[in-house]
Amino acid sequence: MTPLRVGFIGCGWINSQHASHLITLPEQVELVGFVDPTPAKAAAFAERYQVKRPLLYTDHHEMYTNASLDAVVIGIPPAAHTDQVTAAAEQGIHIFTEKPIALNMAKAWSMVDACERVGIVSQVGFLLRFSAVVERLKFLIDSGEAGLPGLLTARYFCNSLHSHWWRNKDISGGQVIEQAIHLVDLMHYLLGEVETVYSLQRNLFHTDVSDYTNEDASGTVFGFRSGAIGVLTASNGAVPNVWEAEFRLVAKNLTAVAPDANHAEIIHTGSDNTRETISTDRNLLALEMDDFINTILHGGQTRIPMREGARTLEMVVAAARSAESHAEEGI
Repeated sequence: MTPLRVGFIGCGWINSQHASHLITLPEQVELVGFVDPTPAKAAAFAERYQVKRPLLYTDHHEMYTNASLDAVVIGIPPAAHTDQVTAAAEQGIHIFTEKPIALNMAKAWSMVDACERVGIVSQVGFLLRFSAVVERLKFLIDSGEAGLPGLLTARYFCNSLHSHWWRNKDISGGQVIEQAIHLVDLMHYLLGEVETVYSLQRNLFHTDVSDYTNEDASGTVFGFRSGAIGVLTASNGAVPNVWEAEFRLVAKNLTAVAPDANHAEIIHTGSDNTRETISTDRNLLALEMDDFINTILHGGQTRIPMREGARTLEMVVAAARSAESHAEEGI
């Protein structure tokens, strides 16, 4: 089997995580092309992963035209998304892209249309869908064993200035859109389609930081078509340099408490309150990439195709509109 030729757009931290895993799959993948607006950064990235003859670019169009790619991994700030996806799709290049896929729905749906029109494989980096906890809850819900899901609460707490681009709401979209969106996608995956959203988003803790325009405290309520309710709280004013993402699900026949994506206790309240414990150390970044590569090689559909990325984005964009209008927003 000839390895897939893979290119990277963005040579920062997140793509380094993906590259670190892909180099462990030499029979399936060959790293060949690297795009970054800073040439030295692209060169250093390729050297770090011992790419023998790296193709270095500052423009993704050049890489698409000259590098003979089978797939591309896109890991850039949200506002930097222009036509990376649509141009790749037009050339038949399979696409893995980090979330959020865009900052507005017009661009997001153009990405979906491009991928689906050509039929290329796409995957959006919502890694929580590969959690053993989430997989188990998805099975229990879909099989009917959980009963009607009623409430999912989720919390994303951290405290860091992050990168300069992240602090700028015009570039990142804000904490809910760029960061807590992982937990919103979890709600979408487990509870289905949303009808209404109400959100309060405020900058309370960073008013003295001149370039900080993101919200750092927020509360958002999602109303689902099924009747279920999702509640998201997020803050960038909690414990410094600690990232917490926990969630709890209450359904008719069970209650699940998950302090993180790899651990949970599920209490089966519909029977005799038997308890089920999940404890793993899954590498979710590796699993989402494996799913992408295996789908290219063997067919089928990834767990999070571009359309799913757009549907989750729709939820957080509606939350941002609600925070601006101080009113409930429909989807």
